[in-house]
Amino acid sequence: MTMTLKDWQARAAALVPETRMFIDGKFVDAASGAKFETINPANGQVVAAVARGSAEDVDRAVAAAKKAFKSGVWSRMEPTARMAVMSRFADLIEAHAEDFALLDTLDMGKPISDMFNIDIPGSLMTIRFFAEVIDKMEGVVTNTNADALHYILRQPLGVCGLVVPWNYPLMMAAWKIAPALSVGNSIVLKPAEQSPLSALLLAKLFSEAGGPDGVFNVVTGFGEDTGKPLALHMDVDKIGFTGSGEVGKLMMIYAGQSNMKRVSTECGGKSPQIVLADCEDLAKAAATGVAGIYGNQGEVCSAGSRILVERAVYDEYIALFTEAANDMHIPGDPLDPDTTMGPLVTPEQQSRVLGYIEAGRKEGAKLAFGGNVPAQFNAGCFVEPTLFTDVSNKMKIAQEEIFGPVASIIPVDNLDHAIETANDTIYGLAAAIWTSNVKNAHRFARDVEAGIVWVNAYEAGDATTPWGGFKQSGNGRDKCLEALTQYTQTKSVWIELS
Repeated sequence: MTMTLKDWQARAAALVPETRMFIDGKFVDAASGAKFETINPANGQVVAAVARGSAEDVDRAVAAAKKAFKSGVWSRMEPTARMAVMSRFADLIEAHAEDFALLDTLDMGKPISDMFNIDIPGSLMTIRFFAEVIDKMEGVVTNTNADALHYILRQPLGVCGLVVPWNYPLMMAAWKIAPALSVGNSIVLKPAEQSPLSALLLAKLFSEAGGPDGVFNVVTGFGEDTGKPLALHMDVDKIGFTGSGEVGKLMMIYAGQSNMKRVSTECGGKSPQIVLADCEDLAKAAATGVAGIYGNQGEVCSAGSRILVERAVYDEYIALFTEAANDMHIPGDPLDPDTTMGPLVTPEQQSRVLGYIEAGRKEGAKLAFGGNVPAQFNAGCFVEPTLFTDVSNKMKIAQEEIFGPVASIIPVDNLDHAIETANDTIYGLAAAIWTSNVKNAHRFARDVEAGIVWVNAYEAGDATTPWGGFKQSGNGRDKCLEALTQYTQTKSVWIELS
């Protein structure tokens, strides 16, 4: 990326994004004609007025998706032909990388450098991974009675409603659409109302890649108006959801109230990073800890917000963490390629995070740094990188998902104490341990209640690594081959030969 802040500002000023919904292969206004504004959280300015969908629009999108699925135009397309479409789709996303970077940065405040270093590469990796497995999927012939043939088919579900969050608009959409489309489903994508623009470009590019009409639909709008009707729809066969636990539970309720559609959820976490005294490189552990909580402004479901440090290295770790934070994450204009921390997504989210900071103060945690709105950025939704030390795991800031740049360092006595503290939460998405003792590493990996475990790393992985959690972090898995099972169903076929 060679563009400067001025270059990006000029592009932003000239931006005319698509704002209509995408249904049955074309862009359309909301049936009601209603619109809503998406706001740039860096400066409070309106980015665009976007079609505000309703249940009527959901009906139109689902009908188009169902018609396309039943026709077999995608669901029964020759696997190599479907692979070619998905591969061209990924190539077009890569060719429009600057457009995607600009749209998500303006919509939700993500540093534009993160788009090029994390979001776009991660999205391309995911789509290309699932494109490659399309013709590698196999059925099973079981070893049964010689007078019978029994085989198991794996088939797409039908219409999948995919509801994605605002913190990684492009990448979270890619995690959902790639497996759903690759196995032959038709989809209705519902992006978060805070960040709808990149989803519309995705749908357009899928069509340009040769995706048939009706297979990829996008309905924009608010959750109550579009997400709920999608989850309640009798012709939707699956909901794939990433977002808050509160809404994730509602998705499961809506499925039960309608047609018992399948639901997979990823609902955030309160992920622990454990640092033991036998850690070989405490400076690396501290720098990785900083990235694990302050990356993407802390608006990360797997943010390592609870840092559990053995007492023998507690003070040293805090000093190294503070030094690394001062160097690594400084708020700035998200269109500036040098910025490493942008604003939070909305004024409401900013107020929510500041409320947690005040709660930490009141509960007696020690505010080591941060805790305020940067004076030079008070027109936006910024919050300084914030660290609390001497935190008890019973405090509100240690138990509830803040979804902002707020870290809590908690002293622990030993590995057993660390595991007990790590598991003392309703969540179980991710966890990490820093240790040079292989027995400690394996014990932690065995006993921690989390779907993702890192040893001497954080946020590492690729398209093969399952992404999902235990407990109230949800019940689904993204990225990996296992994700394919969530968008398919098996059919047992028994044929008598006698």
